[in-house]
Amino acid sequence: MKIAISTSVIARGKSGVGQYVLSLVRGLMPAAQSHDFTLFTLEEDLPLFAFAAGAMRVEPVAERHRPALSNIRWHQTEFARWLRRERFDLAHVPSYRRLLWRQPCALVATIHDLAPFRLAGKYDPLRMFYGRVVARRLARRQHEIIAVSQMTADDVKQFFQIPSERVAVVPNGIDHSQFKPGEVEASRRRVCDPRGLKAPFFLYVARLEHPAKNHVRLVTAFNQFKARTGLPWRLVLGGTDWHGAEEIHKAVEHSPYRGHIVRLGFVPDRDLPHWYRSAEGLVFPSLYEGFGLPPIEAMACACPVLSSRRGALTEVVGDAAGVLEPEDPVQMADAMIRFAQDPAERRRLRTLGLVHAQRYDWRLAAIATLTVYERAHRRYCAVAGGADPGACDIKNGTAGVSAPGYSNAGT
Repeated sequence: MKIAISTSVIARGKSGVGQYVLSLVRGLMPAAQSHDFTLFTLEEDLPLFAFAAGAMRVEPVAERHRPALSNIRWHQTEFARWLRRERFDLAHVPSYRRLLWRQPCALVATIHDLAPFRLAGKYDPLRMFYGRVVARRLARRQHEIIAVSQMTADDVKQFFQIPSERVAVVPNGIDHSQFKPGEVEASRRRVCDPRGLKAPFFLYVARLEHPAKNHVRLVTAFNQFKARTGLPWRLVLGGTDWHGAEEIHKAVEHSPYRGHIVRLGFVPDRDLPHWYRSAEGLVFPSLYEGFGLPPIEAMACACPVLSSRRGALTEVVGDAAGVLEPEDPVQMADAMIRFAQDPAERRRLRTLGLVHAQRYDWRLAAIATLTVYERAHRRYCAVAGGADPGACDIKNGTAGVSAPGYSNAGT
């Protein structure tokens, strides 16, 4: 197949969607031997996809199309015309905010969550309207929807009224060559020593987004943890500023323990496994997740996890993480105290997490995604009603390929 992937929503690689796109492209690299892939990439993001050069075509998109409104307009006009003119078989848009109305070829979309329906105040009113009203109409024009969790698939069916047979659950994966146990002291020398960070610490990896990521309540819980234990533990926050970040910074500055709260800003991919290995534990008190990669990445690095069970986190972390009640700072403080004072519990969670993380692999996600591509192409051909039924055959497809743990949401 001739496949186009829009990569323009990756936020310079500093978001969950960005990590999804970069990781999926890596997972699809072996398939480039039998399929023709083109990545449509904003000019300043081109270095992020250097690894794909030679195996996949990378088509630059002018930087003037980075702002949201311009990017939406580009997708609906120039991108759609390009797909038709170059006779692509399929286009994959990995975000519901950029879905196409026209159908110049088979259309596949990835929906990571439907937060506008689940979390009031996550976005400004215009973005909430787009997510609730415009995106719903666009989603119905797609031939196949990929949902990254069963919860997201259920939301797509409920809120977008998409039939089950057009929604496939393909969980995110992790790169086990990157996220794996390693020498703790070596990792601490790399990422902690340059910052003078010596004491044990809780780590929270999430963009600084308020209220969705729940940093403010976490700071409150950490204040209680410090006041009640006097332990030298610190709280390390890794993530770039996002909507509402000023409220998080305010909470940190007003904390009586602000000297024990470290803000890293954006953590480069190359350093992330070292932070997981260096931490005594990951805390993940998010109010809502369509998937939630950091807990699984941490588990794979032998970092024990305390996690909220909101959104898809219940299905993603299973029984391999301790429980945080994200709207109850007292409970969160209690859980953190038990965690800090009980080495046996940390060892138990570390062992459970290492086993659990093996379920998630980008190679499996890529195989399942290729199967969705094939199904979308066939659906497009059937709807288009070409005169030649053979036009729906995919000569280099993935018929018969299946991946354990991945299923159609309607089954």
